[in-house]
Amino acid sequence: MKQRFQHFREFVQYDLWRHPHVKTQDPKKRLWYRVLQTVILVARGFKNQALVVRANSLSFALLFAFIPMLALIYAIARGFGFEEMVSEQLAGSFLAEANVAPVLLEWVERYLETARGGLFVGIGLVVLIWAVYAFFNMLENSFNCIWNVKKTRSFARRMTNYVMTLLLVPILVVVTSGISIFLNSTEILASVLSAIEPLRKFMLRFIPFVATSAVFTWIFTAIPSTQVKFSSAIIPGVLMGFLYQVVQALSMFLVVLFTRMSIVYGAFSAVPLVLIWLHITCWLLLIGAELAFAIQNNELFAYERDLETISRRYKDYVMLYLLSVIIRRFEQGEQPETAHEMATVNQLPIRLVQQLLSRLEETNIVRRVLSEQEEDPAFVPAMDTHQITVEKVLGRVAAHGTEAFLQHTPPEMQAFWQRYLQMEASNASDDIRVSDL
Repeated sequence: MKQRFQHFREFVQYDLWRHPHVKTQDPKKRLWYRVLQTVILVARGFKNQALVVRANSLSFALLFAFIPMLALIYAIARGFGFEEMVSEQLAGSFLAEANVAPVLLEWVERYLETARGGLFVGIGLVVLIWAVYAFFNMLENSFNCIWNVKKTRSFARRMTNYVMTLLLVPILVVVTSGISIFLNSTEILASVLSAIEPLRKFMLRFIPFVATSAVFTWIFTAIPSTQVKFSSAIIPGVLMGFLYQVVQALSMFLVVLFTRMSIVYGAFSAVPLVLIWLHITCWLLLIGAELAFAIQNNELFAYERDLETISRRYKDYVMLYLLSVIIRRFEQGEQPETAHEMATVNQLPIRLVQQLLSRLEETNIVRRVLSEQEEDPAFVPAMDTHQITVEKVLGRVAAHGTEAFLQHTPPEMQAFWQRYLQMEASNASDDIRVSDL
């Protein structure tokens, strides 16, 4: 039994990644390999404590932006004349069971009044927009960390996606409310569905799930500063939409629990429930982003586990090879490749390729250009290719970063640093013992 467990552990950690599932002939086995790889990649992502910190930060930002976001959605709905539908959707959520919905609507009305013309005209509107932008910007930065994206899009492009996200919510509210009203009020349809009442109830419950899944799918596709395929975002979107509906249902039971705890919390008995709901929502967003990244890139994670022990020399070899490909395609006038294309063609882990290309970009050896897919940049040389030598590349990479951050080093250590620089400049390291340096 112990030997079997050891064999399975060895398979999960190494063999599964050393033998990519794309080379497996059996379709069923290939599918299970891919599912197993995706699950493991998501689990690895959540082993990083930085993800916990991002979830907590997102929860705080969402708490601060929740009322402004609701106010913007309500204002958009009012502009099109269907604010009543938004109010009905809010009243049908678990927030109504916790007696929070009326308070939220009252806060929203006051917020909009302040934004239109309070004591300081315009300040309320600025605070409203800034709170919403701060949350979406933090969400985008969190997604970019998951996708290993170093540079964000332009401010105008980000604002466009944020506004479209906010517009999507009231539109879906109107669509779902309209369909629900149609199913409940149309006499002809009611008479047809009366014989199959379970189908009508299923449709009424299925519509909110579709709307929620659409919002999650859009967020996973539009918010990251990279090209996310729809096929990679739809599965996390549907799964997170289902989990969100489950959380909504469980919240109904939690309302009863926190109502009984009103002795402790008093008038604030619903506050812990709202905080938990916001925190779980942020976790669902991060889980979905991790899952979308794993689905889109799991075929490129061969030998990913071995990267933890990769030598510096081998990293330099891969970096120089990628640079040679970039230079050759540039000199031959061919279309520059993206990081994803380089990883696919050379069967390299995408994170290794992105890490090495970022290092070359930071040292001004390569630069990004817009490819045919606007969201996914390609790479070209940033200097005369005849001046790009192995010595210059390795020297820039080795010297990149801060070196003079120690303020009070001993004189002996300072002298050692100067002798080291002289030795490196003269390429005489083969003739000098470390003890003599």
